[in-house]
Amino acid sequence: SLIAVHGRFRASWDRKGPGARDGPALMDQICELKKAITDIPIIANGNTITYENVQDNLKDTGADGLMSAEGILDNPALFFPRLTSTKDDVESDPRPTHMQKKQKLEKKLRKIVRIEKLVAEKGTESIDKEDKRRLEKKVELKKALKQLDTSLQNKSSKELHTLPEKKLVLAEEYIDLATKYPVKMRSVIFHIRRIMKSMLDQYQLMEECLASDSLQDIRSVLAKIKHYQEKPEAFVFDKEQAKQEKEASEKKQREEGKRKAYEARMMRKAKREGKKDLTYYLHIGAEVPAKETVLSLKAIPRPEALAVWKSKHSQHCISFHLDTGGCARQRTCAFLHVDVLGSNTFDEKDEVAG
Repeated sequence: SLIAVHGRFRASWDRKGPGARDGPALMDQICELKKAITDIPIIANGNTITYENVQDNLKDTGADGLMSAEGILDNPALFFPRLTSTKDDVESDPRPTHMQKKQKLEKKLRKIVRIEKLVAEKGTESIDKEDKRRLEKKVELKKALKQLDTSLQNKSSKELHTLPEKKLVLAEEYIDLATKYPVKMRSVIFHIRRIMKSMLDQYQLMEECLASDSLQDIRSVLAKIKHYQEKPEAFVFDKEQAKQEKEASEKKQREEGKRKAYEARMMRKAKREGKKDLTYYLHIGAEVPAKETVLSLKAIPRPEALAVWKSKHSQHCISFHLDTGGCARQRTCAFLHVDVLGSNTFDEKDEVAG
């Protein structure tokens, strides 16, 4: 037996603010818990984004082990240094210096990308002298970043695993594993998006990644990133694409807010009516349809199917289950997209797929 503790307060409908889980986890509380419980292993969870966090959190909490959710999605190799290095290796590990150098260079290049977007939209008169100097250093910064990465090219597989910043290598390995152990494409896309976000944004490949239908499509995206890294001059910023992506992103944010707005309306309605359970109306029509139900509804006229659907599954998207190709609105749909009972009922969208 063991106890895993995420150092945050429980989320509730009554908690105010933009989110009940905002802010850093309370690792000091886990430390107190560890002191009080000595006969059961305690696993700490929270504030684990980098390998330095792994080391610091284990030391500060005194926990027997560590978990990570968000951090390990962005960096699947988060724990590898601990598994492949001795204690002495970790203490003398020069990687933080390398990591800091690369992060600093990437931060400067992201700043330059933002400046370029501003110039593309409003012209050079919209930036000051300091920003112009930053633009002039772009080639120099890319060259320095390439040299930093080149030093890793001849590393062994084990060594690459222990270098969290080697994002492209991790992404390629993930695709190899997904090929060997197939999973749904939406999960593949989600993980690649998390691992490669900065590069997908930098090279305007995010939408192409999200639209991928196969592992080969993802490999193609990764190949383009590798090509642009090796030949920076090959990438040309597309200002029209940037404009379209910005408009699409704003529309998506508006659409995704519909589900939250619906839940808020139903809770206000329950409150007005004096119901003790503010989620009362959120349970009506929430029953997940069974596989047999979906098959039977596909076999009858749509008006009849809709009547049955509204009686039991009104919060679920009928298009997601009955239409060929599913719901065209996908994540922007205000209705629930949950797999039917009897198949894979794990809702990846809500739990791990973004």
